[in-house]
Amino acid sequence: MAGELDAELPLRSLEEQLVELRRKSEGSHVDVAEEVAAIESKIAVLRQEIYRNLGIWDRIRLARHPQRPYALDYIGRIFSNFQEIHGDRRFGDDAAMVCGPALLDGSPVMVLGQQKGRNVKENIRRNFGCPQPEGYRKALRAMKLAEKFALPLISFIDSAGAYPGIGSEERHMGEAIAVNLREMSALKIPTVGVVIGEGGSGGALAIGVVDRLLVLENAYYSVISPEGCAAILWKDRSRAMQAAEALRLGAKKLIAFGIADELIPEPIGGAHLDYDGAAASLKDALLRHLEEIRRDKNFLSSRYAKYRSTGAYGDRPA
Repeated sequence: MAGELDAELPLRSLEEQLVELRRKSEGSHVDVAEEVAAIESKIAVLRQEIYRNLGIWDRIRLARHPQRPYALDYIGRIFSNFQEIHGDRRFGDDAAMVCGPALLDGSPVMVLGQQKGRNVKENIRRNFGCPQPEGYRKALRAMKLAEKFALPLISFIDSAGAYPGIGSEERHMGEAIAVNLREMSALKIPTVGVVIGEGGSGGALAIGVVDRLLVLENAYYSVISPEGCAAILWKDRSRAMQAAEALRLGAKKLIAFGIADELIPEPIGGAHLDYDGAAASLKDALLRHLEEIRRDKNFLSSRYAKYRSTGAYGDRPA
């Protein structure tokens, strides 16, 4: 199966046994209800144990799972009346970044999201979820519209990083990201970001300077991808697993280090197995955090304090 984890192999074996037992019972009309119930119970217990104890590399693989819900999957389930805007008013449109106003439980908000593709053709169009400068400038345009009309801003982070091609450099990728960091940090509206899959480097941070940062259970948010880190440190991308451990990746570490504000549990097995369940949990968290920010009359000061304390030297978890 695409994206299957090594840890899931014992589970697959039991599931195959269950299918075979049911098939044989249909042909012979033998009552195997007791045996089926025993295997189903064993599967449920094993599934809980496997996903509770996944290693960091397995969680990174889940963050990159080809069937994992992407930004538009969540937007379609959480919001209504989403109206996508296009173009940065300078160069062109970037399909790797989707932006537009929408309604969240009837209240208007502005939504940003990094979007990957499901197949080769769509991935090429969306640049595998790696935005170019015009994508970040489109996001900035949406941020300014949100501020102008006093709309809360919600961003969905899911990118291995900004696109590092020659064209991006020619159109000033570094400047586009830097401007977003500056402008987003000073927005006079409530802002919430959620890491739904990959959160790589400045490409993720450029839409992640928010009042509250949420992270799904099997997502990661890092200064660099494990492969990029391994290539720099050891000149060997195959040592990505080692790099992932050194980077201390994972949602729990983000909470422990004070980077993220809440870990959102995923359905057992990963968000790709239950889009609706994952979206429902995320919607509840978004509504709750937006309400808390609205009640904070000094949320700009709180945002400033949050980022001033990020990375401060002191006693931190190992």
